[in-house]
Amino acid sequence: MLSRLSEMIWADWIWFPEGHGWADLTDHDDVVFPKPRDLWATVPIALCFLVIRQIFERTVAIPLASLLGVTDKQRVRASPNPVLESHFCSTSKHPTQSSIESLSKQTGCSVRQVQRWFRRRRNQDRPSKLTKFREASWRFTFYLLAFFAGLAVLIDKPWLYDMKLMWEDFPKMPLLPSQYWYYMIELGFYLALVFSVASDVKRKDFKEQIVHHIATIVLISFSWVVNYIRGGTLIMLVHDASDYLMESAKMFNYAGWRKTCNFIFTMFAAVFIVTRLVILPFWIIYTTWVYPLTLYPPFFGFYFFNGLMIVLQILHIFWAALILRMVIKFLPGNDIVEDERSDKEETESEDEGEDQRGKSKNGHVQNGHTPLNNNHRKTD
Repeated sequence: MLSRLSEMIWADWIWFPEGHGWADLTDHDDVVFPKPRDLWATVPIALCFLVIRQIFERTVAIPLASLLGVTDKQRVRASPNPVLESHFCSTSKHPTQSSIESLSKQTGCSVRQVQRWFRRRRNQDRPSKLTKFREASWRFTFYLLAFFAGLAVLIDKPWLYDMKLMWEDFPKMPLLPSQYWYYMIELGFYLALVFSVASDVKRKDFKEQIVHHIATIVLISFSWVVNYIRGGTLIMLVHDASDYLMESAKMFNYAGWRKTCNFIFTMFAAVFIVTRLVILPFWIIYTTWVYPLTLYPPFFGFYFFNGLMIVLQILHIFWAALILRMVIKFLPGNDIVEDERSDKEETESEDEGEDQRGKSKNGHVQNGHTPLNNNHRKTD
């Protein structure tokens, strides 16, 4: 039963154009082709990346942060309070006004003290500037090396300059050693990102990042299995072309180097738009979606591969909108670029500002309740 199901799933007509199949990927006469079992090598590579990252952050990133002047403000920790902690962990990190007043009665604290406690408690969970710098510096290093490694792999390949050649002799295209290592290292890195997602910095586009990582892993793996190697290497190169610029802009952002950050971010925005919104859809996706129809009738593998490409392209459009918002914000005033996806730390004056806005808007009544006399509130 299982063997029959496996035969149905891996039938030639599903994954290859008519007249081709898995038999075309059989090694012969010292000619090697990619095989599904090769992908198991990415698991130990991913684990090695996790170890190397820890060593890199301690021996390179931290000294570099000190050299660039990355400093963290001293955070005031929330005082131990079982009632407030329980609400924070199990109910909401951002309690409503009615919940705050109820918690105030339960704990004997003033409304302002409850607000301040939640603000400080939220800040405790936010990653420090040094933590974000360490992560950005690690990704910058990998993406920079990966981009130039990809260039080295593809610089002498004719399909880099004429993308239609990625289909020449498909699927009987031999695997080159440089392509093997390029694939294994890239896929291993993305697996490592998934393994470390629980400890990495959480941003507002967390769900989109997870979808991107999974789609990328499936896309790279699938292109390996069915020997879309040429197209896969082009896709990886296009993605790596802008990522290292974004990570370096973050590094200088955390260090407070405003002009440098703005300059690099402008370069990143330009490269991102050209590579992700022009080259990828109009050159690469065109060559994987439109051009093959002139060579072969459509098949399931064709739709599956291009479906994943469309998912990535939708995410690129989403991120391009965020990037343009940031560019529009900093260009007129020459302010520092702030990552739209980051969760900003709350300051000690935010509650007071909110209270003043509430009074000016509602007079002596806030949310239908008489405001408490803050002159008699308890001190922290």
